[in-house]
Amino acid sequence: MQLRHRSSSVVQGIVAVIILLMWPHQALALEKYGRPLPSLEHPNGEARPAEESLFAGYLLTSVFAHNPTFAARPDNTGLVGLRHMLHLETDLYKQYLTFYTDQNFFSDRTNGWIELSEWDGTYAMTGVVGHFSWRLQYERDAPLDRRGLTQAYADGLVTAKFQAVQDLPGWRRLFPNQNLTAYAGGGWLFHNSNYFARPDNTGRALLRYVAHADLDLYKNKIVLYGDINMFTDREAGNQARPTELDWIVGLAVRYGNSELAIYHEQDQPLDRAGLTQKYLALQLRFAFDISKEDLGLGHVESERATNP
Repeated sequence: MQLRHRSSSVVQGIVAVIILLMWPHQALALEKYGRPLPSLEHPNGEARPAEESLFAGYLLTSVFAHNPTFAARPDNTGLVGLRHMLHLETDLYKQYLTFYTDQNFFSDRTNGWIELSEWDGTYAMTGVVGHFSWRLQYERDAPLDRRGLTQAYADGLVTAKFQAVQDLPGWRRLFPNQNLTAYAGGGWLFHNSNYFARPDNTGRALLRYVAHADLDLYKNKIVLYGDINMFTDREAGNQARPTELDWIVGLAVRYGNSELAIYHEQDQPLDRAGLTQKYLALQLRFAFDISKEDLGLGHVESERATNP
């Protein structure tokens, strides 16, 4: 009973921290980790059956409807007009070991909107054990239409997750059509090649603090989500003090495996005055899950199991 009470207290603490973080103007305090998005197919966090699925992911495209300052290249030149992204993941061993990659492409609205100006490639191994998740990730951000600054880093991240339908007794009874999923944690950029600690490209990032929350307003058809990502500067006197805050607030409407969302992102310095990058975007996303049966592999494996 004592262990259960302690676990419940930890979960409640995580929720309290995330709720505070989701109000950036009150806290005075996103993640370039694929821009975390609520799950389209599994609102209650169920894992895909490892024996059935080969890989899953989504395609998305965004238009930056209002963009006064969000740059279109790693050297902070141009202004983003369009964003296109491919996310792919495959379970290597159940939910304990998963590989994923995010490929992000941006265009410059000051250069005709269409021609791509930046490519951000991410490759990672991740896993889930109970309420905790881990991740090892490498990201490289590079210009596409000209030579220029390339940013790259590798990091490790650990987060703790809360899910209302699983962790709060009586939630389903009180809110049968709603859910709250959230996580928070920290990471270390153990390799850093020009990945900066502030939006104005000063300092070098060392530590990362993250928080993310999805509030399912109705049957996973209307979802309010928020994301916070903070960096510290390894060149600063206090290497644990946040120097940059990136936050996102969005509203998504779903139909089947598709989603239309509107969201706002703002990246700002915390320890000094400086450049703040922000935008408002409209985004369309399509999810997919390719199973072994889709490729005719399920029948073959079934025969092998029956006739070894």
